[in-house]
Amino acid sequence: EVQLQASGGGLVQAGGSLRLSCTASGSNLDAYVIAWFRQAPGTEREAVSGISNIDGSTYYQDSVKGRFTISSDNAKNTVYLQMNSLKPEDTAVYYCAAELWMGSWSQLSYGMEYWGKGTQVTVSS
Repeated sequence: EVQLQASGGGLVQAGGSLRLSCTASGSNLDAYVIAWFRQAPGTEREAVSGISNIDGSTYYQDSVKGRFTISSDNAKNTVYLQMNSLKPEDTAVYYCAAELWMGSWSQLSYGMEYWGKGTQVTVSS
């Protein structure tokens, strides 16, 4: 059983930055992928970024490439999402999620096994 705790959301002006944190506990996460998803009102939840604890490979949704950076601190069991140059369209509830790494980022499309509670990110124009 994996427990995930997301934090770091807030209100920021367009062009600003936020860093989200996802701290995991409960199991050895060496073979897991940790991913960030977001859901804006009236939209479906979408995968934003992910990182594999096995090989360190990363995934970014096209709309955040060059602005967001995902990283992990294995000693702290924490994954970070550094979000720069934020835009109003980045406004959403952000969730972190985890499951065993299957070797393909397509697994993010099929749901994740473990989810944390969301953290609200609001970007004002």
